[in-house]
Amino acid sequence: MDLTSLGWNGDFENNFESYKNSGLIPARVALEQKERYVLFSEFGELAAQISGRMRHVAVSRADFPAVGDWVAADVRIKEKTATIHAILTRRSSFSRTAVLGGAKTDEQVMAANIDTVFLVAGLDSDFNIRRIERYLSIIWNSGASPVVILNKADLCEDVEVRLEQVGNSASGVPIYVMTALEKEGLDCVKDHIKNGRTAVFLGSSGVGKSTIINGLFGDDRLKTGAVREYDGKGRHTTTSREMHLIPNGGIVIDTPGLREIQAWDDEEGIERTFADIEQLASQCRFTDCAHQNEPGCAVLEAVKNGDLDQGRYRSYMKLQKEIKYMSIRKDQRARIEENKKWKKLSIIQKQWAKMDRKRKGRY
Repeated sequence: MDLTSLGWNGDFENNFESYKNSGLIPARVALEQKERYVLFSEFGELAAQISGRMRHVAVSRADFPAVGDWVAADVRIKEKTATIHAILTRRSSFSRTAVLGGAKTDEQVMAANIDTVFLVAGLDSDFNIRRIERYLSIIWNSGASPVVILNKADLCEDVEVRLEQVGNSASGVPIYVMTALEKEGLDCVKDHIKNGRTAVFLGSSGVGKSTIINGLFGDDRLKTGAVREYDGKGRHTTTSREMHLIPNGGIVIDTPGLREIQAWDDEEGIERTFADIEQLASQCRFTDCAHQNEPGCAVLEAVKNGDLDQGRYRSYMKLQKEIKYMSIRKDQRARIEENKKWKKLSIIQKQWAKMDRKRKGRY
């Protein structure tokens, strides 16, 4: 495989410089399933696992490879296997909060080194403008550029109304209407997929992500499923994140459907998604206005006058609350990770000291 067609560029080349003399090669993670990986490389596809040292020093899920990551790997060409020793610095990443059980949370990197995020929403009974706003705020924070696809236009009688709704919530974002099953509107998607560029498809189950990707391939390569008629919800036919190479150039990543997604680090994304509310907030009497019951709040005044949709206001406030909560949790988590790191270093130092005493005892 040609590395350039996989998204390799000068930035990754510079980042890989320190590994060149170690006998390692660059490769890109195409599939991850329970810490087993498939890599795309100049030697073709490789089945891979992470090294013991990498596992030992990892303190969170974000320290493990994700689909789209470029890694430094030790390759066994005859066996078509590899060991991953390091992750190259991510140029962009799409993350969400993962619940580990109880009150513990962690960052889950869903896709890395992406250029474009296609947010696919169905124009059927599953349409939800608040969910679109939530996705957009997280996408903006990833470092990638969002594109909204409103699929299943054939099932909607008021397409123009929906288009206006999304336009009000996604200012400056390209928005396309299509019917994926009929391949109507597919050319708009193709225009955003170029050789060496990576796109990821996000959205709820049943919105048509895999159908759109199949349209790009020109065949039914990815499994698709029917949508339940009574609630418009789809089955999880895509069960893992996976990278695919488009025949005419470009890389796409398919993801399982996500009905709910909680932000991990979303402050910048909220500012861009809710730029209209942020502009109003700058006009509040108090600079630390919480937009709840303070006098002289321009945001509440806009809601009262009907200039700001109440649902959009509630969506904004809910995301702000989540970010504040996650900020507190991450501060706590950072302290825990720092303690873990020093404990691991202490253990390693003790092991080296013990080995040194044994070595000196031999002479």
